[in-house]
Amino acid sequence: MPKAIIIHETGGPDVLRWENIDPGKPGPGDVCLRQEAVGVNFIDVYHRTGLYPLPSLPAVPGLEGAGVVEAVGAGVTGFKPGDRVAYAGVPPGAYAEVRCIPAHRLVPLPDGISTRKAAGMMLRGMTARYLLFGCYPVKAGDRILIHAAAGGVGSIVCQWASHLGAEVIGTVGSAEKAKIAQKNGCHHPIIYNEVDFAEKVKAITDGKGVDVVYDSVGQATFMQSLDCLRPMGTMVSFGQASGSVPALDIGILAAKGSLFLTRPSLMTYTARREDLLAHARDLFSVVESGTVTISIGQTFALEDAARAHQALEARQTTGSTILIP
Repeated sequence: MPKAIIIHETGGPDVLRWENIDPGKPGPGDVCLRQEAVGVNFIDVYHRTGLYPLPSLPAVPGLEGAGVVEAVGAGVTGFKPGDRVAYAGVPPGAYAEVRCIPAHRLVPLPDGISTRKAAGMMLRGMTARYLLFGCYPVKAGDRILIHAAAGGVGSIVCQWASHLGAEVIGTVGSAEKAKIAQKNGCHHPIIYNEVDFAEKVKAITDGKGVDVVYDSVGQATFMQSLDCLRPMGTMVSFGQASGSVPALDIGILAAKGSLFLTRPSLMTYTARREDLLAHARDLFSVVESGTVTISIGQTFALEDAARAHQALEARQTTGSTILIP
């Protein structure tokens, strides 16, 4: 019988249990997928802790993976057994050797992209795509600030934004991560625990501020991030690795320069199948062309998912983290 990581109650990494599971047969519109790699993302931590509640417990966490179709349910067109596919987004259930998933959430995987690479790029890469083209349309000459610039999303944003002609400023936690960010196209890496990053951003931009801030850190960086923006700049809060952002008096947006604030979700930006396919198509294009290189920084066995979560929460990871069934 296949196995999976199952959560029976919320809590620390120790609640991730390696157990037998019966994935069942694919129902109408569904595909049964034998997974070859699974992505690890901070939203998995939020699901594990209960910050973002899963629909019900017990549950299999995980929103990203890639593998080979084993069987298709009634009414499925476009996929057949043997097809290589990838996905990112709801429904959860990725931390499994075999799973069933709605066919409309899958995308065909190009021959030039391995399932391991796909598992390390789908959620992060499509997130980068909506950040750079949806939340704020980055163009040549724009100045951007990306937090966690050496992380999974940050590494992709740095490369893609640099390719678009933007001036990229990024915060990192160490000199080693600063080198990684710079290699990925970050023009100005800032080690946030050594300097006031808001003051440094103002110095880099001659006091003008950046056009957009991409902040997945949350509580520890949010208010200072607002101070990095130019008047009428855009604040994109797309995660909360350091904790939830406190309640905000929206009047502060006016006081700091008529700022725009958005809290986006990949699930919204890819809810329609045509949008999902567009995000995947653009991501595959920049990866296959070599514009964006996907770095798999850490690999764990699927049964060792708890160790992967510990490393992620301790900010000991760079690039993408994947689990291998």
